Amino acid sequence: MTESGTYIGETLALITAVVWALAVVCFKKSGEAVHPIGLNVFKNLLAVTLLVPTAWLLGETLFRPVPASEYLLLLLSGALGIGISDTLFFKSLNILGAGLSAIVDCLYSPFVILFSILLLNETLTVWQFVGVVMILSAVLSILVERHDLVADRRKVVLGIVWGALAMVTTAFGIVIIKPLLSRSPLIWATEVRLVGGLIVLIVVLVFMPSRWAVLKTVLTRKKWQFTVAGSMLGTYISMVLWLAGMKFTQASTAAALNQTSNIFVFIFAAFLLKEKITKVRLVAIALGIMGALVVTFGGGA
Repeated sequence: MTESGTYIGETLALITAVVWALAVVCFKKSGEAVHPIGLNVFKNLLAVTLLVPTAWLLGETLFRPVPASEYLLLLLSGALGIGISDTLFFKSLNILGAGLSAIVDCLYSPFVILFSILLLNETLTVWQFVGVVMILSAVLSILVERHDLVADRRKVVLGIVWGALAMVTTAFGIVIIKPLLSRSPLIWATEVRLVGGLIVLIVVLVFMPSRWAVLKTVLTRKKWQFTVAGSMLGTYISMVLWLAGMKFTQASTAAALNQTSNIFVFIFAAFLLKEKITKVRLVAIALGIMGALVVTFGGGA
């Protein structure tokens, strides 16, 4: 709560969760026609373009007199956490659907903790360990569901692997710049990271024999509205709302409210995408969300 007694930051953080959840639904629909790499290129180009006037309106600069090492670190972070991670996320989303992806995405918190321990000398509390176990149990419980064909189970396992790798690269990409973020304007850091994501995607496309076919999927009119809507909601609007939420309330509170996006994704997947809700999935999403909250607030235990 802010000094004026209002809940502006908390409200914005919660709206961020809803907006991101809607973006995931759009990305799922877009993924039916657009290649994951093509979708990632488009959303990043859109965000990079829109952030330029946004920075100008907010009186921020996109070029700061800092050591080249800081630019290189942010570019590496973007290459891993945006270029590679988001492509893997889209591949996982296409296989699992939005509902199951919401469960797998809860792995983000444990991987952040792991890399923080390895790279930042942070420690794991008992409560955080409990939260990690809850999240791992949630993800593994997906495999308990009955699948009609062996091939279906193999697809689910592959989708989980892609999703887990997406969370690994996202978490690593954030942790390596954590000290830098504390002293950097967030819009500047986000813009540089997005450029890093675009660079690695362009390099991948150069070596892809099917690069033109991949890019053509972005230009197809089929699912175009979902591609644009998902990119606007997920890469630009949610990012601006996230920054505002962090500004007007405590970071831990904002992070916990942001985590509720997994719940909204699960709900929207059922009502908008008509994905089935089973008892196993309900237990899994409950375990995953509670585990993420325990991890978030258990650090001071």
